[in-house]
Amino acid sequence: MITTDRIAFRDALPSGGRLLGLDLGTKTIGTALCDAGWSFASPAVLIRRAKFTSDKAVLVTMIAKQHVAGLVLGLPINLDGSESPRSQSTRSFARNLADLALPILLWDERWSTQAVERQMIAEDISRAKRAERVDKLAASYILQGAIDALVQA
Repeated sequence: MITTDRIAFRDALPSGGRLLGLDLGTKTIGTALCDAGWSFASPAVLIRRAKFTSDKAVLVTMIAKQHVAGLVLGLPINLDGSESPRSQSTRSFARNLADLALPILLWDERWSTQAVERQMIAEDISRAKRAERVDKLAASYILQGAIDALVQA
């Protein structure tokens, strides 16, 4: 199941479970994990993108090792709410993961990277360190927003 409906996603996970958040970039995939009770999201690993089969293999290993019950993918939406070619790429990535038999939530990520960048600048983190951290921190920001909405629903 691939959905943008947080209620349908939550209902597909009636007993909760760990979630894996993904921030899909053209060169990297930022990942984040949350606890089974959906309290907090934490940045995980940064995956350097290769061919889809390689990317998927890394994700499958992570899903098994971390006992992941569902996926939250950041969906890049334009400020006016319309979708872009990157949105379609994310939807395609999700369809290619559908055979994992895990519920997939596509979550609006409009301000994730900017919010994370602003926070790192406020913390006086160097440009080089920001570049290596931004995608996994954005994945954590996306996942935290989703789990906050799931708990409130």
